[in-house]
Amino acid sequence: MLSSSAMNTRIQPERSQDESSQKLWSKQRRLFLFRAGRTALGSSLAASAAYGLGPWIRTAKSQARHHIRWVVPTPPGSSVDIAARRIAERLRDLDGRTHIVENKPGAGGTIAASDIARSPADGQHFFVGFNGPLATAHLIYPKLSYHPLRDLKPVIATVSQPHVLVVPAQSDDAPKNLSEFIALLKSKPGRFQYASVGNASASHLTMELFKAEAGFFMLHIPYQGGPAAVLATMQHQVHALFTAYVNVQAPVQQGRLRLLAQAQDQPSPALRATPRFADLGYPRMNAPLFNAVAAPAATADALIEQVNTQINVVLAEQGVREALAKSGMDPIGGSSQAMAKLLSQEEARWAPIVKRLGIEMG
Repeated sequence: MLSSSAMNTRIQPERSQDESSQKLWSKQRRLFLFRAGRTALGSSLAASAAYGLGPWIRTAKSQARHHIRWVVPTPPGSSVDIAARRIAERLRDLDGRTHIVENKPGAGGTIAASDIARSPADGQHFFVGFNGPLATAHLIYPKLSYHPLRDLKPVIATVSQPHVLVVPAQSDDAPKNLSEFIALLKSKPGRFQYASVGNASASHLTMELFKAEAGFFMLHIPYQGGPAAVLATMQHQVHALFTAYVNVQAPVQQGRLRLLAQAQDQPSPALRATPRFADLGYPRMNAPLFNAVAAPAATADALIEQVNTQINVVLAEQGVREALAKSGMDPIGGSSQAMAKLLSQEEARWAPIVKRLGIEMG
C-alpha cells in the first residue's frame, strides 16, 4: 500500500554550496566575488532577456521561498502522474523552487479540479489533468461545483497519449480481435462488465459511445484512476477497459492484456500493429487523450504566460521527449490560447454524444 509520502511528494532543490566553507572567505575575496558576480549576472540576464526568459528568472528568484503545487486527479503511477512528475522535476532543476506533486483521485478528476478552481490565483496552484475534468465533466455532472471552461484558466496542453481498448488475454475465451469481442458480448447480453478510470472520464464516455455504435451492452464499473482499473481488468474482475496506452504498456508486453484497437484518427507510432477503430468500420470512434495544465480562473495573464514558457522549454528538451516517447506520449506544448481552443473542441465533440446517449451522473 502506498504511503502518504507517495501521495504528496516534495521535489526539493539541491544545495549547491557548503555553508562552513563560506565562512573562510576573506572580506577582500567576498568583495571581489560580489563585483565579479554582479558583472556576470548582468551579462547572464541580458542573454536571458534575448530569449524572452528574463521575467521568468527574476520572478523565480524573487519567489524562491514559495513552492509550486501541482494537483493531479489520479493516483501515483498513472499516466497523468508520470508526465506531471517528469515535468515538475525538470522545472525544479530550471528554477530552483520546490514543486509539490499532490495526488487527489476521485469523481473522475473533478475533486482535484475543484480544489484548484477554489485555490488562490497567485501562480502557485495548478491542475494537471485530462479531457474530462478540463472540458466535459459539466456535461455529465449537472451539479458540478465548478465549470471547467469558466472556473479554470488554460495554461498549456502538455502531452497526447494513445487511447486503447484492452481485454484480458489469459483465458480460454479471450477475444483475439475486435470482431470476436463484439460477437462475444452479443452472444451473452448482460453478462459482461467494463472498467473505466472514473465517471465522466474519456475512458467512460468512449465505451458508452462504442456500445451505441456497435450495439451491445456492458455494465460500467468506475475505478479511481488507471492503475486500479488496469488491475481489475488483469484479474478478470471486468472484461474490458479503454485507457491510455502507458497504463497498460507493461501488461500488454507481458501478455496479460490484449490490445484490440486504438481510438484516435492519428495512429500512434508506438502502436503500428494495432488497428484504429476507423480501420475496423467505426469512423466515429475518435477519442484522443491529452493532458493539460490549468490554473484558477483569476490568475493573471502574466503568470499564465510565465508558466507556459517554462513548460514549453521543458517539453522541447530531447531527454524529456525521449522519456515521454518510451511511454507512448507525444509532447504538445504551444500557447495557452491553443489549449483553450483544444478544450472548446473537446466540449463540442462530446456535448451532442452525451445528450444523445443520455449520460448523466448525480
